[in-house]
Parts: sequence; structure tokens; C-alpha cells
Amino acid sequence: MNISTKTLLKSAALALATLSVPAMVASPAAAQSRTSIAVANYEGAVVQSQAYQNAIEQIKTTYKADIDATNARAASLQAELKPLVDAYNTAVQKPGATQESVQPQAQALQTKRQAGQQELARLQQRVSLATAYVEEQVAMKLNDAIRAAMKTKKVDLVLQPQAVIAREPYVDITSAIAEELNKTVPSASITPPAGWQPGQAQENAAQQPATETQQPASR
Repeated sequence: MNISTKTLLKSAALALATLSVPAMVASPAAAQSRTSIAVANYEGAVVQSQAYQNAIEQIKTTYKADIDATNARAASLQAELKPLVDAYNTAVQKPGATQESVQPQAQALQTKRQAGQQELARLQQRVSLATAYVEEQVAMKLNDAIRAAMKTKKVDLVLQPQAVIAREPYVDITSAIAEELNKTVPSASITPPAGWQPGQAQENAAQQPATETQQPASR
């Protein structure tokens, strides 16, 4: 998932913190009852959504040439890196090897690897941008989907799996969130508008309230 999607997922987590407050400060009688807790993988919910799945299949077809070129170059880069890896390993295994003595081999390997990563990023730039655009379209509805899934499953608090250290049996509502996303995002375009960059939708959403507030004053 790209940076913009992760930012959206973090926003969803913050929203959930707000949603959970009423359950935690309930009346004494209600406080005696056990809070219903669930876990959810927000990124997984986005990936499970039908809009995302369909869009990825479209990307595989539309950008097949880019994907094939990237895979072919990745394979050739592995072959080009092997002698450098072997040279580095040989240098490291020499008796009395030090960080300084293996520095030339390490630097050569790192330089080649970084150049290869940059080359692959250029080759798959259109694929990456299209995927990021799809992810952002779906993730923009993630907060609403989480709220709806919580209501449907009668859940008061949602945690992400990595936040759970020890647990009793729990409910995983990832699929329920994906189902809610299917309702609000039936499809996603794989063609970003000209000049679009990841995170742009978030910026527009953040600027919208300010714009609406300023409109009455301009009349």
C-alpha cells in the first residue's frame, strides 16, 4: 500500500478512537457489561473490496507491457548482482576481514542495487500510480465502512491485529468492512487524472470545508 493509503488508514484509526469513547464512559450499570471488542485489518479490507480486486485485474491487462518489462528487467538485475554479491561474500570470509577491507565490495553492491531499484521504479511508475489511485478511491470510504461494520456487528471497540498482545477469542470484522466498502465503492477507475499524485484527494477534502466557509463572505 502506498503512503496516501496508509495515511488514510491512520485517520480511520483515529476516528475509531473517538467512536470507542462512549462505550468506555458508559453509566455504572452499563460499565458492568463486557465491551464488545473486535480486530480489523484496514489495509486487508481495502484489498478485499471488489472494486480493488476488479481494478487490479484491469491494471494487469492495461499495463501488461509495463509489468512484463519490469519483471524481465528484475530478473536480469538479479543476474547482474550475483557477481557483486559473490565478491562481497568472498571478501567477508577472508581471514582478518574488517569493515574497511570489505568496503569497496559493499559499496559496489549497494550502488548497483540502488540503481536497479530506481530503474525498476521508473519501469513500473504507471502501474504504481494507477494502483495508488485505486487504493485511495477505496480508502476514502474506509471510515464510513468501519462505522457501518461496527454497527452491524454490534462492536464497541476495534483494534488492529498488531496492537493486540494477548487476547481471548475475538471477532475479526475485516471482511465486514470490505462488504461495506463494496456498497459505497462499487468500482474504481485505474486512470488517474492528469497531474494526480497520491494524497491529492485528502488535500482536496481538507481544503473543502475552508472553501465552503469562505463562500458566504465573498458574496
